Amino acid sequence: MVPIHTAPIRFHEGEKQMRSLLRVPDGDNPTSPGLSPYARRVLHISSLLAIGTLDAEGRPWTTLLGGEPGFARSLGQSIIVVKTLVDRKFDPVIGILLGDKKDGEVHEEKGDGRLVSALGIHLATRGRVKLSGKMVTGALRYHTREADADESGAAEVQLVFAIQQSLGNCPKYLNQKQIVQSLPEPLLLSDTLPLPEPALRLLAKADMFFLSSSNHESNMGTNHRGGQPGFVRVAKNNAFESVLVYPELSGNRLYQTLGNLYTTPQAGLIFPDFDSGDALYLTTTTEIVLGKEAPTVLPRSNLVVKLHVLAARFVKNSLSFRGDNLERSPYNPPVRYLPAEKAIADAQTNNSKVVYAKFLARDRLAPTIARFRFSISDPEASGRWTPGQYVALAFENELSVGYSHMRDDDPKSLNDDLVRTFTVSSSPGELPEDEFEITIRNVGTVTNFLFRQNVRSGLEVPLKGFGGSFTIQQGPKGMVPFVAGGIGITPLLAQLHTLDLARVQLFWTINVHDIGLVIDTIERCPELGPSTRIFISRLSEQSPPESNLQIQMLEVYGVHIATRRMVASDVEGHQDGSSIWYLCTGGTLRESLLAWLPGKTTVYEDFDY
Repeated sequence: MVPIHTAPIRFHEGEKQMRSLLRVPDGDNPTSPGLSPYARRVLHISSLLAIGTLDAEGRPWTTLLGGEPGFARSLGQSIIVVKTLVDRKFDPVIGILLGDKKDGEVHEEKGDGRLVSALGIHLATRGRVKLSGKMVTGALRYHTREADADESGAAEVQLVFAIQQSLGNCPKYLNQKQIVQSLPEPLLLSDTLPLPEPALRLLAKADMFFLSSSNHESNMGTNHRGGQPGFVRVAKNNAFESVLVYPELSGNRLYQTLGNLYTTPQAGLIFPDFDSGDALYLTTTTEIVLGKEAPTVLPRSNLVVKLHVLAARFVKNSLSFRGDNLERSPYNPPVRYLPAEKAIADAQTNNSKVVYAKFLARDRLAPTIARFRFSISDPEASGRWTPGQYVALAFENELSVGYSHMRDDDPKSLNDDLVRTFTVSSSPGELPEDEFEITIRNVGTVTNFLFRQNVRSGLEVPLKGFGGSFTIQQGPKGMVPFVAGGIGITPLLAQLHTLDLARVQLFWTINVHDIGLVIDTIERCPELGPSTRIFISRLSEQSPPESNLQIQMLEVYGVHIATRRMVASDVEGHQDGSSIWYLCTGGTLRESLLAWLPGKTTVYEDFDY
């Protein structure tokens, strides 16, 4: 029986070393023992599952399976089952896990089971979760359209894993895609070096790959890397060696993958072709390059990983899915070219057009909250936004100090791309067509920079685009509940003009110091008052002297006030006729709400990074 961990997960030595090298402040490891409720929910909606394991030589490999949401699901007690179509002939992970098992023959692991890791991912919503554990059992059912089963390379696989660790992961560089199922018809085109021309064309257009790594043979992790098409560069490719290079970008700063590569410098990768179903499978040794050496390998980079290919397989039509492009992550930086590719980089720079957002005005609403107005230099190039979307702004030119090994004044700024997304809080038509507003809290390097700006400074920052789709749908009848935590009110602000406010139920948790934001919202939209319930925390004798007067002002507008935290009974009594709940809160309150609303559909965007 595979043991299921229950003790808190601690950072291992490699993770500690990488966090120390990159000056990450001390903190707890957020990884959960077993399969957490959050991990279970994300797994059940996932249409892709990347799986990693080690071969007989201890080398990692990765595959990517696809199916309808629910093809990977929990059986309870941290046990999951995966059932979908696979390439049974050339997929290296399927070969490792099931060996030479024949049609219908069950494979059962002995002892503790084989080390595996996985990444459940739903690209349409950018939801994803990391899993680590052991294989329990598995089997193949051959899929054939011919009389001779051996002619078909497709099979239906069933795999059972015992999950020992899980972590809801950063979706920052995920490019959205709509996944549809497809039947694999695998054909091995190459399994030697150099990488063949079709593989190089795949690398040139790839905007994501999946990699698996291990901390020796104690545990594994599978993760994703994404960017603009071609963000992985080919440094060498000949009969003797193939070397790939990619930049490590700022993410959740846990450095779990890099921690594994620090102790055990090897990785297994898959580059999927979402258009054709082709796949490039690699197992590599790795080299972490940081500090002053990083930009000599890949200019404008603080942290780089070099991949030295040990073995490769390029398989035509190996995958059981296809993917239609939806929206690229606004955080993706431009492709960083190798020093030998300077001519390409110069040409791209000369041909690129940058749209700027110019700082026009600021209204302070609370001690740490303000509304900022910007104009757009080229509205046609940037495109128009729709209510519920965010704007991505780049502050690298204003705040980047280049590479710095030690930043004791601001360690979180190390390896920070300085791109931020802010929900647009103004409605289209509320301002001139070339203007928009954001309402934000002063919580970090970028927001502090904005709060300190003089309105007359003429600040302009690159506008990378608008994205997201946190849209509130209101049918012809029934109530629409929206739960906001503090500044989480912003998606609703931009959509107030589109809603019947008499059928909106707003539950808003607020710190006593932020009541000014509530007053501004209700004064700008008085019709919202009777539909609003405010939960004010930290109200005490030390509260601002004006807080009691502010509360009285809100009551005049019909706002219902509770001077306490929100509890389960607050929502349980307001569920009649409300099948869809919209949430924009911090992670802790969101988890509580999900537990308080069983059987209800909840809509929220998860960008906890």
